[in-house]
Amino acid sequence: MRILVSNDDGIHAPGLKVLERIAKSLSKDVWVVAPEFEQSGASHSLTLTQPLRIRKINARKYAVRGTPTDCVMMAMHEILKDSKPDLLLSGVNRGSNLGEDVTYSGTVAVAMEGTLLGVPSIALSQKFEYGHPVKWATAEHHAPKVIKKLLRAGWPKGVLINVNFPDVVHDSVTGIEVVKQGQRDLTDLSLDSRVDARGVPYFWIGFRRQKNKSKRQSDLGAIDNGAISVTPLQLDLTHGASLKALKSALS
Repeated sequence: MRILVSNDDGIHAPGLKVLERIAKSLSKDVWVVAPEFEQSGASHSLTLTQPLRIRKINARKYAVRGTPTDCVMMAMHEILKDSKPDLLLSGVNRGSNLGEDVTYSGTVAVAMEGTLLGVPSIALSQKFEYGHPVKWATAEHHAPKVIKKLLRAGWPKGVLINVNFPDVVHDSVTGIEVVKQGQRDLTDLSLDSRVDARGVPYFWIGFRRQKNKSKRQSDLGAIDNGAISVTPLQLDLTHGASLKALKSALS
């Protein structure tokens, strides 16, 4: 099995090293193509106004000066064009990708692009609390088992799998839960206004997420319960009920 590994945290991210080890526990044919620099929050963006440059690190590892989506495109259409991968793994992201996070996530976008190009794709993320060490060992311990189970079960074309690991040590994980995408009750946008040395204002965008009671049968609820969340996401964003209602209203 040929495995392509990528991420949005960049070629030097510790989570990428973790995922590389995970992939190598599953196959000897592992390739890494990741952004030269961190691209967190890049979502499914691609570079159209600048050239893309590839830096070869070793025989099976490359850095791309572009977005996570660019990395998948370059891997599929250039680096691995003669023998495409059988599986794409994205991550392991430093921080969870739960609820509405999936719309911003470059980690999830890697799996989206892989899915669009016909490769079974899984996004993996490790939850952590700021000010505390990231429990990478939790993802590394459990990911191979989760991936093997997913590959045995299979999933339809046009669907990607979003996996999140809880912020607990690996032997405290309560199980694996297959759940729907959740939605937070409250997410506050934080705009940190500052002034540079020339007196020009600038801003940092961030989020102050308040802990709230999550619905149990959701990715947020599973993670809060110390479980690994597994959520199938579809590329077709059409809302079926609205489609039917609008057809009736506009005909």
